[in-house]
Amino acid sequence: MASKKDKLKIIPLGGLGEIGKNMTAIEYEDEILIIDCGLSFPEEEMLGVDIVIPDITYLLKNKDKVKGIVITHGHEDHIGALPYVLKKINVPVYGSRLTVGLIENKLKGFKMKNAHVERVKPRQKIQLGAFKVEFISTSHSIPDAFALSVETPAGIVFHTGDFRIDYTPIDDQIIDLDKIAEIGRKGVLVMLADSTNAERPGTTRSEKSVGDTFDEIFSSRKSRIIIATFASHVHRIQQIVNSCVKYNRKVVFAGRSMLTVGAVAQDLGVLNIPEGITITEKEMDDYPDEEVVVVVTGSQGEPMAALPRMASDEHRTLDVRSGDTVVFSSTPIPGNEKLVGKVMNLLYDRGAEVIYDKLYDVHTSGHACQEELKLMHRLVKPQYFIPVHGEVRHLRQHGLLAEELGMPKENIFVGETGDIMEFSKESAKVIGKITSGQVLVDGLGVGDVGNIVLRDRKHLAEDGLMIVVVTIKRENRKVMAGPDIISRGFVYVRESESLMSEAKDVVSKALVSCEKQNTKEWSVIKGAIRDQLKGFLYEKTKRRPMILPIIMEV
Repeated sequence: MASKKDKLKIIPLGGLGEIGKNMTAIEYEDEILIIDCGLSFPEEEMLGVDIVIPDITYLLKNKDKVKGIVITHGHEDHIGALPYVLKKINVPVYGSRLTVGLIENKLKGFKMKNAHVERVKPRQKIQLGAFKVEFISTSHSIPDAFALSVETPAGIVFHTGDFRIDYTPIDDQIIDLDKIAEIGRKGVLVMLADSTNAERPGTTRSEKSVGDTFDEIFSSRKSRIIIATFASHVHRIQQIVNSCVKYNRKVVFAGRSMLTVGAVAQDLGVLNIPEGITITEKEMDDYPDEEVVVVVTGSQGEPMAALPRMASDEHRTLDVRSGDTVVFSSTPIPGNEKLVGKVMNLLYDRGAEVIYDKLYDVHTSGHACQEELKLMHRLVKPQYFIPVHGEVRHLRQHGLLAEELGMPKENIFVGETGDIMEFSKESAKVIGKITSGQVLVDGLGVGDVGNIVLRDRKHLAEDGLMIVVVTIKRENRKVMAGPDIISRGFVYVRESESLMSEAKDVVSKALVSCEKQNTKEWSVIKGAIRDQLKGFLYEKTKRRPMILPIIMEV
């Protein structure tokens, strides 16, 4: 039998059964290592919510055990929750050159000066308690991405991070297959691998192919070219700049995140922009249309980003004109298809030519397809396998792929967020579940918006609000003024005077009834008003607005 010391726990805190919010805890005896610390963006029904971060209740209960956080790369779904987590668990954070630059910029925005963020190089090893972590170069849609090899007394845990195998990368930083194979030969206990493209056969096209498409578009268009892409896609931005240089065009960067990431990437030497190639939004009109390229945020149709505001003519300085060429150099994240389609339709209405990935090869994924995943499995040769980073269908498909390669089904763990998976060389099993899930961030509020608040917001959005104001004399509980009724999002009062008048009568009768029964408790009086009015309004309108009685005592 394996002793307790030979056993290792892996606890996913996010990134399983969902896109984003990637975070995993590796626990050995009384020590915990965290891999990634990401956010996700709110779903449609999360009204008013800004971002979603992992529930770290388990880590807070065991904060003295946490030795550090290691980051695979600088995308928001891997670093976005760091400011919120570091406020509660101040441990060192390790990442690549660009990743650390983006983290430091983010923490500066939160005015966090005490965080310890350290830059590491490819093949560098660090010791965090019982964990020896080695950082291995991979290819992804952002520079300086890492896979991680975590040596523990129980065995090696290998985490691929988000990756693809690109043999012609823009920055010549080829995935370190040699080091990955070497780790595989040592013997890997558990592998956690990116599952985003596990459904797609074949291989992912090289990023270089997108640059060839840009050359084709730039050479054949005499119009302004507007390109929407992710601000973090530094390789894509580099290729746009390269095409601008080749075809004598000036480039304008628009959108807060585009300017922020671009500045960080340039400072670190990750993005190379020749002097004189960039111009400001105000300088654009000094150049003919055929010499201008505008690179903007908003490729996912986000209402407040640059391109959607340009499409609806709401941007302060930029617009879309008839004859412009607009390129969506991205694919919609699942759930964003409607938003992106709406923006495209607005652009067509304004007379623009719209180019997207179904028409031209203007985007390639940063994630490995099936043949690349197979190669990773063959090189690492893990004893056990956990598919991560994907919705349930992606995880299941990746599990089936591992089976096809000969891995026993019982050695494949398609888990859920919060599962406690225990591994040793002799056995592996799910031994329990921790408190996990999502924490909603709304403005400065972290976790104060829950299911009840969301339900109320949904109620208000669907049925509106009715406020009933009554003034009562303290001594005898007689009505001194009112009832007055204010309606918001329920009916237009000026066109519903008769309904409002009847509603006031219903409230008055409810107050008289309370008076006859000598009811003096405000909560009981409010409940009576709410119950009587709710029944009346549903009978008249078949709607259930939120009713908010306000009683003032004089």
